[in-house]
Amino acid sequence: MAFTSNTPLDPSLYRLDPAALEFFQQQTGIAEEGDLKHHILAVQAKAFAVAPYPCIYRFGFTSLRISGHPKYQSVLQLGRDCRNSLFLDLGCCFGNDARKAVADGWPITQVIATDLRQEFWDLGHVLFRSTPTSFPSQFIAGDCLDPAFLSSESGHTSQSPPDLSSLVSLNDLHGKLTAIHASSVFHLFSAEQQASLVRAVAALLSPVPGSIVFGSHVGLPKQGTIREEIFGMTVDMYCYDPESWNKLWEDAGPFKTEAVLKEVITPNGEIGWRMVWSATMSTKLTV
Repeated sequence: MAFTSNTPLDPSLYRLDPAALEFFQQQTGIAEEGDLKHHILAVQAKAFAVAPYPCIYRFGFTSLRISGHPKYQSVLQLGRDCRNSLFLDLGCCFGNDARKAVADGWPITQVIATDLRQEFWDLGHVLFRSTPTSFPSQFIAGDCLDPAFLSSESGHTSQSPPDLSSLVSLNDLHGKLTAIHASSVFHLFSAEQQASLVRAVAALLSPVPGSIVFGSHVGLPKQGTIREEIFGMTVDMYCYDPESWNKLWEDAGPFKTEAVLKEVITPNGEIGWRMVWSATMSTKLTV
């Protein structure tokens, strides 16, 4: 079975952990839990009609991956310490992780979010009851596998801070970003596409030591392809193990890498693994 916009939604899958509940209450201004659930279910229905993806079906957009990451507090410190620091949320969906970073102190006008479709960001405004004026972080729609949108080839780069309001692609940000968050993104692609995307994302980071890309996605103790049944849909995913994943980043630049596997329960109730990882720019050695 493949998900379509006509697939019946399952409200019983809705649940917010205490941290997510507090976040959504604060961000939406809806304090009563029943009213908040009704609001989120309504936005889910609108989103699923536009993009019938498993992550929307199972309320993946309500989780806060970013704040549970072990590097999160040090990332927030970069936002406080670095002048003109820029944060990118890659594969942002409705923008919950980008909004969490802003709520926790990252300057709102120094945040960029990106995903495949503009509708995701627009629905984020509906979900969080905001407007482009009340939440003025920048969003840019595009395909991260399209070299015209994101490429490892740096091209011409300026030393001055970029004008975020005039971005036409992520390539305009080569060498400019202080922190990049990417959760539940890389495992969507083939092994070769993931390796290419690692090189492209690495090119976006500032060469200043301490600049970081971090996130989490499905991993394995030994790299390879897994086939899962998720709500009746067969999904094939190529998953790296921590050692091979670190090697991709180390080949892409002078990075200090960390990656660990966390045991999780998959949507079909089986045991799986989520890889939590980071790649931090280190001082480049010269001979």
